[in-house]
Amino acid sequence: MTINGTSAMSERPVFAGALARPDRVDWIDYAKGICIVMVVMMHSVLGVEAAAGQTGFMHLVVMFAKPFRMPDFFLISGLFLAVVIDRDWRTYLDRKVVHFAYFYLLWVTIQFGFKAPSFAAETGWHHVGYLYLESFIEPFGTLWFIYLLPIFFVVTKLSRRIPPPAIWLVAAALEMMHVATGWTAIDEFCARFVYFYSGYWFAAYVFALSDRARSRPAVAIAGLALWALVNGGLVASGFSEWPLVSLALGLAGAGAIIVTGTLLARAHRLNFLRYCGEHSIVIYLAFFLPMAVTRTLLLKTGLIADIGTISLIVTVAGVVGAVVIWRLALALRADFLFERPATFWIAPKKAAPALQPAE
Repeated sequence: MTINGTSAMSERPVFAGALARPDRVDWIDYAKGICIVMVVMMHSVLGVEAAAGQTGFMHLVVMFAKPFRMPDFFLISGLFLAVVIDRDWRTYLDRKVVHFAYFYLLWVTIQFGFKAPSFAAETGWHHVGYLYLESFIEPFGTLWFIYLLPIFFVVTKLSRRIPPPAIWLVAAALEMMHVATGWTAIDEFCARFVYFYSGYWFAAYVFALSDRARSRPAVAIAGLALWALVNGGLVASGFSEWPLVSLALGLAGAGAIIVTGTLLARAHRLNFLRYCGEHSIVIYLAFFLPMAVTRTLLLKTGLIADIGTISLIVTVAGVVGAVVIWRLALALRADFLFERPATFWIAPKKAAPALQPAE
């Protein structure tokens, strides 16, 4: 693969927080950066608004991004799966299941530790242990994404002998059914698997789209403007949740983020987004703490009255605070918070370290 990532394919970690090498795919880092910022924004904005009992201008941004925020993340997560799907099960499970299981178990314990006192105040300490055990079958808080990814990886490998069109059509039908059982893993699997599988099956077309956007930026910008109008109009009209429309918007929005990431990489603009993409796992795992602290301080002190402004500040604090926590962890030799120790590898470890600061 070339440095700009538009000509060939090689294995990359799903989360870019793992490796900062010269052969990284620049537009994927930008796209991941956009996605992880949107994820933090969603949790920050909705959290502030729920606590304050009112909405602000940031609510419109969150609603605009809703149709494509997670579809793009899952689509990108499947892009390089074809390179590794035929590996032996031991190596595959180590890279695609144990890796995420480690971070989920560690960070669900950390998050639960912070929230346990409030749970105890509501239901008593005797119920807290039950809630913790429940987190192993019902994804806890913000961590449902890395709970679901290993399931996607295993299902895709198990079904690789089945014709891809059949799997994609079933996955698309599940998305359009808008399954709502009340169980996060089931509901999100039905809603998101089609995007993950699309990344896996249509990877060549995704890279071709990036190539074309890079070579014809004016056309790409015009396409983005048209997409933004259609996406915004359907969200505002309430049609974005309709069957088929939601699927189309999810795929179109994922394409738009890929094009946007490509154009930013081409122009070398907004490098902070690329940095966020390179360290997306860091931000994803740790943003909950600075987000919650900043939200509480701003709402209780009343220093800022505008809810939209508070939401924006909380979003920035979540992203920046997560990176600060990571840097502190490295300085304090608490690398295990963001890098899986050798003890938890079931296959030979990669030669390169799993996490290191960007140059």
